[in-house]
Amino acid sequence: MEHLFSTIFSLQLVSGETILLTAPMSLDGESDVTYRAPNLIRRIVSLFKTVRPGSDLTRFQLPPLFNMPKSQLQCYGETVYCVGNDMLSRCSKAESSLERFASVVAWSISTTRPLIFGVAPFNPILGETHHVSKGTLNVLLEQVSHHPPVSALHATDEKENIEMIWCQYPVPKFYGASVEAEVHGNRQLRLLKLGENYEMNSPRLLIRFLPVSSADWVGTVRIRCRETGLEAELCYRGSSFLGRRSNYRSIKGKIFESSSSKTIYEIDGHWDRTVSMKDINNGKLSIIYNAKEMLSGLKTPTVKDPKGVWPSESAVVWGEVSQGIMNKDWEKAKAAKTAIEEKEREGLRERKSRGETWVPKHFKLFSGKEGGWDCLPIQDLVPPAPIALPL
Repeated sequence: MEHLFSTIFSLQLVSGETILLTAPMSLDGESDVTYRAPNLIRRIVSLFKTVRPGSDLTRFQLPPLFNMPKSQLQCYGETVYCVGNDMLSRCSKAESSLERFASVVAWSISTTRPLIFGVAPFNPILGETHHVSKGTLNVLLEQVSHHPPVSALHATDEKENIEMIWCQYPVPKFYGASVEAEVHGNRQLRLLKLGENYEMNSPRLLIRFLPVSSADWVGTVRIRCRETGLEAELCYRGSSFLGRRSNYRSIKGKIFESSSSKTIYEIDGHWDRTVSMKDINNGKLSIIYNAKEMLSGLKTPTVKDPKGVWPSESAVVWGEVSQGIMNKDWEKAKAAKTAIEEKEREGLRERKSRGETWVPKHFKLFSGKEGGWDCLPIQDLVPPAPIALPL
């Protein structure tokens, strides 16, 4: 943990609560991470003794020993506001529709971040929020549902005329030797000045315990812009069942016309290294994504306005638990996490006794396509946040 989460920002608020922010997930020192749950395989096997293959794990709670010191909301947010170069501005400033689409594909790839086998972020509590700014980009997330665990994201950049709306929820299932989580929902990137809306999904998370332990992003990501008539398919591959890494973290795909399915560019590479694009017409190759440039040296957010931090902020909600994990004080972390979960259950019982339904504060949640969930932000613009990323 000294490498991946060594850079932290910790502050005690006037209310007495601790706010703790850790460094974002990056490529830096990834192979040197020293934090590992002891006797990992044995503990995982004992954890899942009562879990049957095919079981839904959305209600399964991990002990702090298996948690990283941050919430899933923070992990989602980091994929938007933590990136080395300003990839979003490239999406809006590119001259042609093809250049803009290729930039969106590259940005989508940049949201793929390394995973650590054996540890997972905290499951956000209902109503939890994460509000961070980077320059003129303001990002707000809210946990709008707990069962199923639906997370909503709204980000706006008035200077670049960009808006993002995400509504997603993972559905993890246990298959004996592995856990697979399909991320349902939709991600939208809107270039407002150009009137273009890019819709995309997320890759699946695959965690293998046997015969070789691994945590990979796999599956097909589809990106579509109806206004320009362009689409992309990106196939994410992880290590093989036996741990062979010939296709480890590889991406292969294409950009094509929606109407004719004619391929314009071929995409090939690795999301943790470089991804190139080949023009089918002339064979010209160009690098559209360099992970080292985008995901190295990422900075930790800091609190600029302590009084403006909401009690629902992820870094406040999980501050004491995260502090216990950072100090490897597992008893403190367990007690703090148990208190949070019990408060969550108490709130549910109270609402049920009064016949009340939880209403999100920043989003409208409604049934989406194919029985899923969708959401819309209540405000047109996300306000500047009390937590900011150093530029």
